[in-house]
Amino acid sequence: MKEGIVIIPTYNEIENIEAIIRAVFAQPKVFDILIVDDNSPDLTSLKVKELQKEFANQLFLITGDEKSGLGTAYIKGFKWSLEKEYQYVFEMDADFSHNPNDLILLYNACYIEGADMAIGSRYIKGVNVVNWPLSRVILSYLASIYVRVITGMNIHDTTAGFVCYRCQVLETLDLDSVKFIGYAFQIEMKFKTYIKKFKIVEIPVIFTDRAKGEYKLSSGIISEAIFGVISLKLKSIFKK
Repeated sequence: MKEGIVIIPTYNEIENIEAIIRAVFAQPKVFDILIVDDNSPDLTSLKVKELQKEFANQLFLITGDEKSGLGTAYIKGFKWSLEKEYQYVFEMDADFSHNPNDLILLYNACYIEGADMAIGSRYIKGVNVVNWPLSRVILSYLASIYVRVITGMNIHDTTAGFVCYRCQVLETLDLDSVKFIGYAFQIEMKFKTYIKKFKIVEIPVIFTDRAKGEYKLSSGIISEAIFGVISLKLKSIFKK
């Protein structure tokens, strides 16, 4: 089996894509990268194809025909990674909000400490967020509390998008049943992992807001998360 692959979903990340790819490949620990591009109008995928010539057999690309959402991109990436028999599968953003230097922390939590899911957590030790307006910090922090209360999960950063999965988690979950494609996707994956009783740990990291490119969170995505959490909990109750 291959060891670790970092899935990075992209939509209009031409300003960040080369730098994030080089930063991951510069790590002391070797990770492969899979870019899942959502038909970016700025031609992010062309830059990735150019870099594939330099990073043959380490950098991979999946492209879509239309913008289909974060969750859809990750599910494609998960299935591809399982087919290629990777042992550890990572989620990470392209905009440097997640520090590539922290990949090793998530990896060690799974490989050395035996976690099935390791979450790069903004809230396990206070609030570790840089360059966010106070209103957004409060919204994100309260959202995680809301999810914890509704679902019963003992996870401080329920909406985190910086995650390492042991492959057995993704093999066990029914990926085709994952409903949400936006902000709620991260919550749903954690909840499905939680109810399967896998070992979940949170690793403190510092989250830094993007310096380049556009922020992509919409009101519709927030609404999906708010009402989706209730739906997830109710479905889990009635399945018992």
